[in-house]
Amino acid sequence: MPRASAAAGPNGAPGSQTLARGLAALQLVAASPNGLTAQQVADDIGVHRTIAYRLLTTLAQYRFVAKGEDGRYRSASALAVLGASFDNNVRQLSLPTLRGLADELGATVSLLVAEGDQQVAIAVIVPTNVYYQLSFHEGSRYPLDRGAAGIALLASMPPRPGERDLVPKTRQQGWVITHGEVEPNTYGLAVPVRRSPPSPPTCINLISHREDVVIRGKDAVIKAAKELSEILA
Repeated sequence: MPRASAAAGPNGAPGSQTLARGLAALQLVAASPNGLTAQQVADDIGVHRTIAYRLLTTLAQYRFVAKGEDGRYRSASALAVLGASFDNNVRQLSLPTLRGLADELGATVSLLVAEGDQQVAIAVIVPTNVYYQLSFHEGSRYPLDRGAAGIALLASMPPRPGERDLVPKTRQQGWVITHGEVEPNTYGLAVPVRRSPPSPPTCINLISHREDVVIRGKDAVIKAAKELSEILA
């Protein structure tokens, strides 16, 4: 795991060192299903164990993390409340549709939004009925100009000078397929989810090593995107 920056935000901008360290610790704990010890957090954000313990104690007081009997810190209830507030609880509202789509197609599907010049995965659903599947972490970020999802998100925005030919094509046809732009030998199919401003551009993305799975799933993903457009309206 790359060491989190304790002195600057994700874009490298300076800020409060204590706040930055606290947020870095919170991100680490939230991303660890099995929890982390204070020493592990200290090692990851590059501070003394005493400082990490103080940060975690403060986060625990606000119920963002909780310390278990095994001495490890894990996500706590306040994170759920905070997460539910993001974009009017868009993730939770989308999960039934995404789960049904993943199981129907036997492939991983995700919901992504545009954030600045990046695409961010806010939900990643793997199918429950297959033995092997591709996956990636929720919260993963990629440049907005790469892959099917990025193109679909750009197609949800007003035209920009110098945009790729695939972007206006996606605006016209309502879907896009790419190959190997984010991960080698991986096909991606993305369909914009129509939402009104100020909601961020949003799309559903299907990934697979098999081109036939992506092509066969196109109509189902288009249908799911239309369903989410109505749910999130």
